[in-house]
Amino acid sequence: MFGETGYNPTAFNQPTYMALGIYWATACLCIVVAVLALNIMGFFSGTNKFDVDGRTVIITGGSQGMGRGLAKILSQKGANIVIVARTQSKLDDALKYITAAAKNPGKQRFLSISADVTIAEENIRIIDEVTTWNHGSPPDVVWANAGQAHPGLFVDTPLEISRSQMDMNYWAAAYLSHATLRSWLRPSPEKLSKPRHLIMTSSVACYVGLAGYTPYAPAKAAMRSLADTLRSELNMYNGARRNKSAAADSSPAAEVKVHVVVPGTIKSPGLVNEDKVKHEVTKILEEGDIAQTEDEVAAAAIRRLETGGYMITTQLLGDAMRAGGLGGSPRNNWLIDTIFGWIIHFAWLFIGPDMERKVWAYGKEKGAVYRPESS
Repeated sequence: MFGETGYNPTAFNQPTYMALGIYWATACLCIVVAVLALNIMGFFSGTNKFDVDGRTVIITGGSQGMGRGLAKILSQKGANIVIVARTQSKLDDALKYITAAAKNPGKQRFLSISADVTIAEENIRIIDEVTTWNHGSPPDVVWANAGQAHPGLFVDTPLEISRSQMDMNYWAAAYLSHATLRSWLRPSPEKLSKPRHLIMTSSVACYVGLAGYTPYAPAKAAMRSLADTLRSELNMYNGARRNKSAAADSSPAAEVKVHVVVPGTIKSPGLVNEDKVKHEVTKILEEGDIAQTEDEVAAAAIRRLETGGYMITTQLLGDAMRAGGLGGSPRNNWLIDTIFGWIIHFAWLFIGPDMERKVWAYGKEKGAVYRPESS
């Protein structure tokens, strides 16, 4: 404070400036978090951009978990629902549950289809069967929700399991998207006022690599990339619908919107099975994660779709991960996503090393020896 040159007035100001900086940084962070929380709860929603009343919706993986929750809420909103899964007995039970929630009993229609969505031809059959059931019109909303996680360390996991994880968590969505878009993008003289929606369910695992998710996370990251790329490609077809020099029947019947939903942990029968094979170090990394019920995650996803979001997260932690990992993906809200992205990039300076330390410490304490005969 007092040096050889005498009194230094800036010495008094430095702590004050630092305290003020910390105060305002904290205040801004609190405001951003509060706005994000209100946004998740739908307080800033305007016109409903995902109105499903009277429209036909396909949901794969619809017999349990998030898929069943989605189907119930969309039934409550007046949609005609088609659920797809492998096991007919589970489909029958789910269909009763979903039908009981109908907004307009007797007017809405419900259908279940038993199919293996990891087979390309089965997805073509699904779209064709639903189109026939829907009086010759393709479905309005197709939700590629089927998925299954088989966590495990990379070297411990047989390659056939890693391949099957890619089949279920990427290729099933790619096959359904391909069949759907080939149906939707055909030139048509019919012009619909409401857009059609193609939705995929990914996972927050697409944002960050966690030890023990190598069989699962790459497939969900590939799905996110597929959604980004399709969204870009579809601008061409959506733009063609506004080409005044083209013939009226030379463009698709409706504009097509693509969305990717990125939930975190969901309380479901699938989670019970995951925890049976999940490595202990993965459980350590997931400590403190917020688990949502099937109804909570479904309600949050649909609420965000109604506001017109593209990459849909279902809780605040997911929002933080999304903002920090957007890259070239579209922003749902450019201001909030930019500010939150800055904060999260700074936070990763601490979060990343902490996660690395936990895995390293587990190996130091427990040991880690690969034994091929145990795989």
